[in-house]
Amino acid sequence: MAVNRVPVLKRCRSLGLEPTVLGIDKKSTRELRRANRKMSEYGLQLREKQKAKFIYGVLEKPFRNYYKKADRMKGMTGENLMIMLECRLDNVVFRLGMARTRREARQIVDHKHILVNGKQVNIPSYQVKVGDVIEIKEKCRGSQRYKDIVEATGGRLIPEWLDSDLEALKGTVKELPSRDVIDVPVDEMLIVELYSK
Repeated sequence: MAVNRVPVLKRCRSLGLEPTVLGIDKKSTRELRRANRKMSEYGLQLREKQKAKFIYGVLEKPFRNYYKKADRMKGMTGENLMIMLECRLDNVVFRLGMARTRREARQIVDHKHILVNGKQVNIPSYQVKVGDVIEIKEKCRGSQRYKDIVEATGGRLIPEWLDSDLEALKGTVKELPSRDVIDVPVDEMLIVELYSK
């Protein structure tokens, strides 16, 4: 399995992202050296795609597959793409406050700690549906790790399309998110332009 080992703060700096988008509280004090260089249209489109891939932790081939699927669906391709990325199980676990970062959420799913509607799911890219109940396994709930996570994520805002109960380490998908409630700083129209060349 391919793993992205790029230093997070360095990547955030090069893409012009705030580390808080990824759930990381650290700040980078370094400045970008090429800040005054003008970027081409292709460069801007590529950067938006790289931002989306980096934020959601998706590699190139699965990302292209998401785009193809979004293109076949009804409605705006860009919006469909963002909704599909937002409905990934690892992202939903992060949004519910059961993990500090999306990478940690992915690891929690990989380690078989997550139940969806009472069934164990260990696929981070699993697409959640309306009405799905996502919870941490009974035997893992008492561990110190989850106490620390709840302490760290307790003040985080849960999106309105999700219903979270952090005490029970449980959450429900009330509805599918619309593009305006997805607070990710990505211009999906540039991604559509890039792929439709």
